[in-house]
Amino acid sequence: MKADESRTGRFRRSVLRVLPRRRKRTTVERLRRLTVWSLTTGPLLAWFGALGGIAEDWGSVPGGIAEGGMADLLVLILGLLGLAVFSVLYMKMVKAAVAGTPANREIVASAVLAVVLLLTQETQLWTWGLVAPAWAGGAALLLSRTGTFVAVIGAAVVALLLAPADDGFGSVIGRALVAPQPGEDTATLAGVLAGAFVGAALTLPCANRLQLWFWEVVRLAEEGKEAQARLAVTEERLRFSRDLHDLVGHSLSAIAVKSEVAVKLSKVDAERAAGEMEEVRGLAREALKEIRAAVRGYRTVDLDAELRSMTAVLEADGIRCTLETPREPVPEELGTLLAWVVREGTTNVLRHSSATRCRITITLRGGAAVLEMVNDGVAGLDGRGGTGLIGLSERVAAMGGAVVAGAGGAGEFRLRATVPLEGVR
Repeated sequence: MKADESRTGRFRRSVLRVLPRRRKRTTVERLRRLTVWSLTTGPLLAWFGALGGIAEDWGSVPGGIAEGGMADLLVLILGLLGLAVFSVLYMKMVKAAVAGTPANREIVASAVLAVVLLLTQETQLWTWGLVAPAWAGGAALLLSRTGTFVAVIGAAVVALLLAPADDGFGSVIGRALVAPQPGEDTATLAGVLAGAFVGAALTLPCANRLQLWFWEVVRLAEEGKEAQARLAVTEERLRFSRDLHDLVGHSLSAIAVKSEVAVKLSKVDAERAAGEMEEVRGLAREALKEIRAAVRGYRTVDLDAELRSMTAVLEADGIRCTLETPREPVPEELGTLLAWVVREGTTNVLRHSSATRCRITITLRGGAAVLEMVNDGVAGLDGRGGTGLIGLSERVAAMGGAVVAGAGGAGEFRLRATVPLEGVR
């Protein structure tokens, strides 16, 4: 049984190594994709109306659509091709709106095409007439509020003017305004249809603008995070250059002055010159000590900040993360080492797994600190450490600890680092 499981595991890992690995999309990328697809309601609405009109004509005319002649069939085919072009233009408008770029030519071209379809096809409000609100829904993504209002009202009015009444004579607006004949109530029906159509024409653009606004909020928040990260890096570089100038600049200036004095005194008073050079040596040693202390401070990594940062990175990639830390404070040097372990473990999860959940646990017991990272994305891992894990093992071993990494039960991968507390407190 175990031999079969081992062979199955080796076969699965070999297949996963051969097949190209799909890059996991971030949450923002997935939301962008969802936004684009959710804004395709316009073309779907137009196709629904067109196909509904074709089905209605097919059922109402004996012998089907072909009974009307080849000319009518050709007009219908050209209308469907035009609707396909309209859908392509609509999708270009959607992608331009999501990307934040203009698409004026697409707006104009799709508007002209929508009018042509309304003029050439057997237009009813709820069949080919739905092309008008579909166009308004796409144009609303790229126009201002005033422009959106004008586009919506204009599209509704054009559709109402071009859509015939139920008896085929006159437009819906004309039938709604004309005085009803004795015994008929077509004006009321036409008014109801017109009101419902205008309501639908207003709903789609508003819904599209709301969805686009939500995407803009998310995009701006993501850009704000990136800008904040770049600003933090810039501030750190400025701080480093300022500290380096304060440390090295003063020491090197003093060394230069003392050396110049020693050179001048070497010809007249060798003993004083030797004293000056002794001071130069002391200044150099002091500068070296200060530089080492500064570099050591830069190498120190805050464990709590690193845990928060890595948890945010994992959750941004769609991985549910749980964190368990000890109540007692972790020594600074040990915290820096554990922060490096967490960073390397997070990198492995993001690059080499398809995890959906990750658990990070830090415990202090038995004179040792134990950090465990467990994720459920073991697929494709063979248990051998890469250069990152090898370097991490060497770093932990330098403090008397050990790193163990490998596949566990239930499709999990476990990274465990154990570091003795002796010598780090």
